[in-house]
Amino acid sequence: MTGKHRLKSAAPRRSTAALAAAATASALLTQPAAASAQDLGSSNIAAGIDQLNKDIRNNAWQTRNNLVNQANAVLPAPHNQNVKTLIDGGVNLLFPGLVEQKLAEKRAAEEAAARAEAERVAAEQARIEAERSEAARREFLNIPEGVCPPAAKACIDIEGNRAWLQENGRITYGPVPASAGADGHDTPQGMMTVNRKIKDEVSREFGNASMPYAVYFTYNGIAFHAGSPYILSHGCVHLNYGDAKAFFENLNIGDRVYAFGDKTYGYPNGPI
Repeated sequence: MTGKHRLKSAAPRRSTAALAAAATASALLTQPAAASAQDLGSSNIAAGIDQLNKDIRNNAWQTRNNLVNQANAVLPAPHNQNVKTLIDGGVNLLFPGLVEQKLAEKRAAEEAAARAEAERVAAEQARIEAERSEAARREFLNIPEGVCPPAAKACIDIEGNRAWLQENGRITYGPVPASAGADGHDTPQGMMTVNRKIKDEVSREFGNASMPYAVYFTYNGIAFHAGSPYILSHGCVHLNYGDAKAFFENLNIGDRVYAFGDKTYGYPNGPI
């Protein structure tokens, strides 16, 4: 290819660039100034000039966007990007820093919108979780009438992981979280009787494990005592420390204890 051919092929590109630059300058310089009718006789001339400058720059940015949209509509990539670069160059020449300012404002608006959406989603998730928690709380506190005989002073709902104290069938304390026996250590069900109480008990069978506020209701070592109500036991009923203390203080020798609700008695409940 000769030098003439190379010059000839480059001519359209230079012409396009020149036309784009000229069109940008012409469009930007001929935009109407929306604030040109400011009352320059007022005492707020400085504010009026500032507003006029903002209006001119905003009009220039709108013109830039219109030109870019036109280039995108009629030119294929990458030529449309080349023209966009030329347009932005013309804008920066006439309005220094305008392109960077507006692009930064756009990014800030997008980031603010993203944060707002994330906050909305988080708030919605929190609302759903709060509703679930409230529904679970209501279900936990709802004791169907007659599930525990009025003769019992303490009741254990094994499946519901809860226990309470009552007087003639009326609940006086609780229900509170409670856990029962793990695999192979099912807590016995039915009506039983408190036979001894030991405040600072330890389990000699299980390495002197602490059993504060132990209230025994069988003769083979099954008792209420303080422990995590979220961990299964060797058959005892774990209560939070404060709840174990309340059971210890309110239950006496001879009081009846009723355990029920183990629908999988004799089958695995879960590990200790």
